[in-house]
This record gives sequence, C-alpha cells and structure tokens, in this order.
Amino acid sequence: MAKFSEAEDTEGGMANYDKIFKYACIFLTIFGFTFPIFAFGVIMSLEAHWFSTMFGWYNLAAMHVSGLAIITLVILYLQKRGNFSWLNENHLHDMGKLIFGFSIFWTYVWFAQFFLTWYANMPEESVYFYKRWEPEYKWWFWLNIVINFVTPVLALMSRDAKRLRNRLMWVCIILIAGHWLDYYLMIMPGTVEKPGFFIEEIGIFAGFAGLFIFMILSQIAKAPSLVPKKHPFLQESLHHHR
Repeated sequence: MAKFSEAEDTEGGMANYDKIFKYACIFLTIFGFTFPIFAFGVIMSLEAHWFSTMFGWYNLAAMHVSGLAIITLVILYLQKRGNFSWLNENHLHDMGKLIFGFSIFWTYVWFAQFFLTWYANMPEESVYFYKRWEPEYKWWFWLNIVINFVTPVLALMSRDAKRLRNRLMWVCIILIAGHWLDYYLMIMPGTVEKPGFFIEEIGIFAGFAGLFIFMILSQIAKAPSLVPKKHPFLQESLHHHR
C-alpha cells in the first residue's frame, strides 16, 4: 500500500487509489475476523474455565480507540513540527468524533458483557468478575470505566471541545493509559495472586512504545513527501469544513 501511495504521487489518476482501496478492504475483512480470535486465544485462554462471546469485539473496540488516539497524537506532533499545515480544526473535530464514538462503543460492549454475566449469575461466567471485585483489584476495576468512558464523555461531548488541540492531546494520552489499565485487568487477576506494577509492566510498555515511535518517525523521515500531491480527494480534504 505504501508503494501504491508513492506511485500515486508521481503518476496520479485513479489506478493506484483503486488498488489501495481493494487491498484495504481485503485487509480489514481478514483482520476483523482474526483479531477477535487472537484475543480469544491469547487473553481469554488465561482463564480457561471462563468464556464470553463478546470478548473478541470488546478487544476490537479497545484497539479502535487506542489506534485513533495514537493517530491523533502523531498528527498533532507532526503539525507542531511544521508539517500538515493545511490541517485545521475541522479535521481534528472528525478525529475527536471518532475517538468519542468508539469510546462509547467500547463502554457499550463492556457494560453488556458485565451486565449479562451479572444478570445470568452463572458461576462459570461470574467467576471472572468475582476475581476483579476482590479488594486489591476493585478500585482499578472502577477506575478503568471512569478513565475510558467518563473522561471522553466529559472532555469531548461538545462540538467546540473536539477542536481544542491541547484538550484532544490530553484525552488521547489518558485513553492510551486507560486501555493499558484495561489490559492489565484482563491479564493480571488470572495469572498472579497479588497485583502490582513491577519493572516488567513498565519496561514492556516503554519498550513497545519506544519501538513504535522509532519505527514510525524513521519511516516518516524517509518519505519523499508527507503531502499526497495527486490524491484524487486532496482538494476535498484541503477545503474540509464542518
């Protein structure tokens, strides 16, 4: 797709755009089915006697929110460094709407999974939440929903709030930390007896974050141009208003 994008900048026309669109559809179809299966096999399997058919979509929603937050942070960083000067508050407003919307969707799946398990009161399912209601985890359990639901609702509800760069930046940072906590709560109660933030948790996060930042900034530095000069919808983006 990167190759087609570079070719589009030199050749123009719709041929490379159509190729990118086709490959994106194929990728999203495969990814949409394989990622939930990956979540089942890697995370839900840590507690072999518990299962939830919503767990895969729960992880998919969390990934959407985190991905959108990271994309927005990269955009804000590059714009601060002098790139993407054509991006305006209307573009940021769209990113804020996506972050807000998928945060609500994540909360919907979180609540549905929690409420249906509580309502059914089946031991093989309720044991998952029973562990997370033990004193050492219960505070983190409720903090998780406060960070990942209450924060975007209070901070991004209004139209103007989604256009404030600093506010959007801090909401993105908080949501990334919040979904790290979400995965902490998915994994730790089923694997260790006593919770804690050890050097492993901090080191793994810092290692992956550093590797990601290094790779993305290295690729951006190598790019001949960050402007899609001959993209068929470039003018629509340049004159984007809400």
